[in-house]
Amino acid sequence: MYPKEIFLGLDLYDILLVLGFFAALLIFRYWADARKLPAKLQNLCIGGALGALVGGYASAVLFQALYNFLDGEEFAITSSTGATFYGGLIGGVLVFLVIYFEGGYFLLGKGVAAKHFFTLTEIAAASITLAHGIGRIGCLFAGCCYGQVTTKWFGIYNAHLDAKTVPVQLLEAIFLFILFAWMTYRLHQNKRGNFGLYLILYGVWRFYIEFFRADDRGQTFISNLSPSQLMAIVLALVGIGFWILDYALNSRAARKEADSDAS
Repeated sequence: MYPKEIFLGLDLYDILLVLGFFAALLIFRYWADARKLPAKLQNLCIGGALGALVGGYASAVLFQALYNFLDGEEFAITSSTGATFYGGLIGGVLVFLVIYFEGGYFLLGKGVAAKHFFTLTEIAAASITLAHGIGRIGCLFAGCCYGQVTTKWFGIYNAHLDAKTVPVQLLEAIFLFILFAWMTYRLHQNKRGNFGLYLILYGVWRFYIEFFRADDRGQTFISNLSPSQLMAIVLALVGIGFWILDYALNSRAARKEADSDAS
């Protein structure tokens, strides 16, 4: 179930991560063209995505090392440290934002990147969701992020534990693919708020699915609450704030347009 080095030294986990990244780029390019984003801005975003991939992976490993340290282990970054999605998301987003706004200022001039920012986040929600779903299938093949040991019919054999476990990776992948389909539908309908909804819905899902996870993710200052659950709460709250901000700005823009047409 966990083949090693099946192509150019890569295993299925690596291949699916790369596949997810390029799938996200294709989705981004399609919708960026549909929304008529400037070509220079699109190229900047692709460069930002590559930077976010590198920075996000480094952040994911750093967060995992921190989780290990909080769980009483030595703080160390090695080839076996592992990585966590939340760390990758936070680090990747920060790197992308720096490249997007700083690069946008020098390449496109003042205000251009900011003007298209919320349109970009609408597309990013669908792109990230698809990439994340494909990546979770990679986790299933790698045997990481596994669920509780079970004897139920839906259990999937985990070679690391030599036992069947709840396939939380597969369940999360299915959830993310459904979410991606909904985000795509909303893009077709020109509806706003995708990114905020993504953060809210994924935060709620992740909080719930953590109860079925069995891999040790450390502890927090709140009893019986894993670091991933704490981050899920933060993610949902950020999503609510982002959705409110997006809605308020969109409503204000609509009022200005209506007033301009009336005059």
